[in-house]
Amino acid sequence: MKTNTTSRAIRNFDRIAASIELMSKSVEQQPSIAEIAAVAGMSEYHFARVFRRWAGISPKQYLQRLSLEAAKHALRGDASVLQAALDAGLSGPGRLHDLFVVLEGVTPGEFKTGGRGLEIRFGRAESPFGTAVIAVTGRGVSYLGFSDSNEDPEGWAEFRSTWPHATWIEDAASARAVAKAIWGVASHGSTRQLRLWVHGSNFQIQVWQALLRSARDLTVNYSDIAREVGRPAAARAVGSAVGANPVAWLIPCHHVLRANGGLGGYRWGIDRKRAMLAWEVARSVVSAS
Repeated sequence: MKTNTTSRAIRNFDRIAASIELMSKSVEQQPSIAEIAAVAGMSEYHFARVFRRWAGISPKQYLQRLSLEAAKHALRGDASVLQAALDAGLSGPGRLHDLFVVLEGVTPGEFKTGGRGLEIRFGRAESPFGTAVIAVTGRGVSYLGFSDSNEDPEGWAEFRSTWPHATWIEDAASARAVAKAIWGVASHGSTRQLRLWVHGSNFQIQVWQALLRSARDLTVNYSDIAREVGRPAAARAVGSAVGANPVAWLIPCHHVLRANGGLGGYRWGIDRKRAMLAWEVARSVVSAS
């Protein structure tokens, strides 16, 4: 799975992530595009081109959107700037998500065999957030994580050890096809469907299903999900289940924020979580325009 070549997607993602962090934290100071580009290590012109290609809008437009939400936040006082921007975009007429995700849990019997007779195809594919490592079975997508440099992503070793008797086939084409289905541009009014086949405890499965229902188009906190699964006092256990999510993005654990609107943690890196939310905000602007 490891290669000697660092992909352009990883390099650009790292630069964009740094610029997003500056814009998210410095809305009130209104940094110039030149200042933001310097943090990204690019010329102002090159940075504007890369950011537009990544987000679909210019860095100036994105900063303006954050500024608008910052003003609203000052009046409401009940959400972070990114949370307000995200919720305003995804719950409006320009709603981004047209993916219909169906989650199926691995049965105890299927898990007990260790994957005997199971074929798992896996590979790397470029995404808006760096290199994605994706594993697919005949039942659905079973793993999606993000890799920095040429290292294996968080949770990959654990996932592989879950299926010691499976037939593992490296298949970059399958990974690219899934990535295209997730982040590719769909025709107007179309709905794409992906099936997930994941292993977890009964409680974890309940939490992941709740994320698909409640966090698909809005941000939530751990207490929201705890109430959703009928365990209002189990916010800490919910946090652990969210952190164990084996399928990034599709099970939208990046939509889980702290109760005060802060980003909290993220299995694949807080910079990546911030960039995911920023990308969705930017895409919601594009969809609504």
